[in-house]
Amino acid sequence: MKTTVKMTIGEIVAQDYRTAAIFSKHGIDFCCKGHRTIEEVCEKKTLDSNRLLEVLDEVLAHQTSSSIDYKTWPLDLLTDYVEKTHHRYIEEKTPVLLQFLNKLSRVHGQNHPELLEVEQLFKESAQELAVHLKKEELILFPFVRKMVGAQIGNEKIQAAHFGSVENPVAMMMEDHDHEGERFRKIAGITNNYTPPSDACNTYKITYAMLEEFERDLHKHIHLENNILFPQSIELEKRMA
Repeated sequence: MKTTVKMTIGEIVAQDYRTAAIFSKHGIDFCCKGHRTIEEVCEKKTLDSNRLLEVLDEVLAHQTSSSIDYKTWPLDLLTDYVEKTHHRYIEEKTPVLLQFLNKLSRVHGQNHPELLEVEQLFKESAQELAVHLKKEELILFPFVRKMVGAQIGNEKIQAAHFGSVENPVAMMMEDHDHEGERFRKIAGITNNYTPPSDACNTYKITYAMLEEFERDLHKHIHLENNILFPQSIELEKRMA
């Protein structure tokens, strides 16, 4: 695939997730704002679009066996993967991070008041993500799997109570935008997860875990916003 300035960030990352590292390096949001074109982001960030395209094409030219083409996966498999990989990750890491952030705020909050803000932001994220995951697991994902089953069996699918699949997708994408903005704030407050010079081991571990959490969330949102959601909308249209 030859990249062009008219291609969206989401399209390019959906083609090969390795390109996400290049966008991250330049501070380009490839998940929540993946709908923007190369031309748009380069103009906004005053980047050389030709140079960026060269770097992207270099990555895409070197295929590796570890490069997973999620675009080719059946949608029911992709929903299972997101649920069992990224949903479980959030459920496992959230209570640990809440515990660590609470401890850091109590012990170091006086000297590092920014910890109090980070703790509050992550608490809000934990609460909203818990609701978000359940909406996907109980409403959106079952309907996507039902569509896939109906397509395989060449059957008609009964209309969902929420109308078009575009409705829950729009809600999920709005949630994604909120989380993306929240973690941009956390990254800014923590100087991109850089512990201060007087940081103890718990401090360092917590910042490393927060950074990993954000990376996992970015991939999670990318898989949904740039692959799962648009393909689900397209499948529904084809079955109409």
